[in-house]
Amino acid sequence: QDLHLPVDVPKAPSSPRQEFPADWSIKTRILFMSSQPFTWTEHLKAQEEAQGFAQHCRAAEPTLPLGVQDPRLSTELRCAFQQSLVYWLHPSLPWLPLFPRIGADRKIAGKPCPWAQDEALQQVLRSDWSASVTSLYNLLKARLCPYFYVCSAQVTVLFRAAGLAGSAVPTALLAPTTRGLREALRSEGNRHRSLCSPPGIEFSLPWVEGSRAREHKNPEENSGADGLGGSGSGEDADDPAPSEDEDEDESFSWLEEMGVQDKVKKPDAISIQLYPSLERQEVQVDRRPESLALVRGPHTLTLLNLLLNCRSLVAMAGPQAGLPPTLLSPVPFRGGTMATLKARSVRARARVPGGFEAVSSLEVVGPILPHAVQALARVLGPAQRGTFRAVLSTHEPSAVFNTQPGLGLEQEAEHQDLSACGLHPQTLEQLRQCPTLGKASIRFLEMKDYAYTWKS
Repeated sequence: QDLHLPVDVPKAPSSPRQEFPADWSIKTRILFMSSQPFTWTEHLKAQEEAQGFAQHCRAAEPTLPLGVQDPRLSTELRCAFQQSLVYWLHPSLPWLPLFPRIGADRKIAGKPCPWAQDEALQQVLRSDWSASVTSLYNLLKARLCPYFYVCSAQVTVLFRAAGLAGSAVPTALLAPTTRGLREALRSEGNRHRSLCSPPGIEFSLPWVEGSRAREHKNPEENSGADGLGGSGSGEDADDPAPSEDEDEDESFSWLEEMGVQDKVKKPDAISIQLYPSLERQEVQVDRRPESLALVRGPHTLTLLNLLLNCRSLVAMAGPQAGLPPTLLSPVPFRGGTMATLKARSVRARARVPGGFEAVSSLEVVGPILPHAVQALARVLGPAQRGTFRAVLSTHEPSAVFNTQPGLGLEQEAEHQDLSACGLHPQTLEQLRQCPTLGKASIRFLEMKDYAYTWKS
């Protein structure tokens, strides 16, 4: 079978290391390639599959052999592989693809959605979803869940427990955002403001604020913008600049031509200026990765309340009408359904300079959460004798979650006891570190002699 792989596999620029950095994006597909076969991942025995599920539910740390002659005969290895494929989601509708949700209308269109016109059924789904997301947040606060995702048709939210990503307090990241969503955050905060509570949902826009800081630091770089209107000929300089009133009259002169100028109320100058100059930059990044919003500490609870009460979080029309957002978690939670990633091994040919070469490949289809990438690499290392390559496909709206939480956040988080959160100790240690990938994500990963190199 000719498996069409990239013509030029990118050369990983990083130096070999024992671990690769944490990647908080959600992967949709990973293609592992190796000279050693992946047939050991197929046809797991019933006992091996059951043991893998039990190890996951009990958060048991798998014991992996250092050297494996034949992975097909290693029960521990096959059980650990099954364990690494498990994740939890809500709601669970087997006939409906629930991830990704952004841009998924075409995939969902035509699928049976009996709740679309049934308000009572929508209310039941919403109530069940509220109980599930509240359960996840409570687990997060108790450090029994390291992180979880809320995936809607408009925005993806990542909640992280205290002690992860270099922060000593819980954090939540939203991307992409719009001015309307940000105004909803502010208004939600004002609605819940009291003397005993913090003043609303405080959030930051790391990329926008970072850009503003650079502009204030280097104002000479932006002087060209001011010069555009004043550096022309002297004749142009002598002409007075058109006033806002004149611009307004010209903008609405077409009303007079139609003879309806007296019947239409023209907006005043304040209404014409839709956004203040400080907010103009925010508006320009709407629905782009740079619109990432960061919420910290107790404000994450207020954000949860907003998600519970925000009706616009659920689409009112279209193929996703009435369908609550998808919840993804590495650990069990109330109302969560256990699911497994799809994995299949293929003997294929890969394009290389000068022709093709025969390789063994393992395709894993997501949603692949951050801990699963770490778990799969840890299992495949000894099974493939310390050598493999992987091409990773990222759910693009989540790539910006690798933004380093600077701008006032703790650079070194206080030690938080997350030993009961259900993650492998090595994975937990990696997720504790501050993100270093920015708006990028790991696209290519290679292990050679048990050392990793990667490219983002």
